[in-house]
Amino acid sequence: MSETLDLDLARKVLAAQPFSVLLGARLTAFGDGEATLELDLREELLQQHGFAHGGLLGYAADNALSFAAGSAVGSGVMTAGFTIEFLRPAQGETLRAHARVIRAGRTRAVCRCDLTTVDGDGVTTLCAVAQGTIAVTEPTPETERDAP
Repeated sequence: MSETLDLDLARKVLAAQPFSVLLGARLTAFGDGEATLELDLREELLQQHGFAHGGLLGYAADNALSFAAGSAVGSGVMTAGFTIEFLRPAQGETLRAHARVIRAGRTRAVCRCDLTTVDGDGVTTLCAVAQGTIAVTEPTPETERDAP
């Protein structure tokens, strides 16, 4: 049976991911089918033109999508697949990935994620969008009951 997740527990889950720790990722919001993940855009995370590397955006989308699903269906989740569309180069001080559940069922959750950058003045710029399917590996009593 899955445990109920809150922001503190979700942050512990993130901290248990060595790659997330290496990147310096942090959860700034979590709950009610939504999650926000942020990373500081430091030099070693950029590509040769000075923009955030596309792999970094993919990582942020993947994790934000999974955390959003986890906030709706419990901690037993795993990414089944996602797509990402890059809209403009990601540059600024912070990369923010905000994901939300569109539909959660017994075995899958479909989520969307907006990836924005935040500059030093607090101006946000949408740089990519992603959609993902998250597999529910440990259904909760709520998802069992609400499943079609």
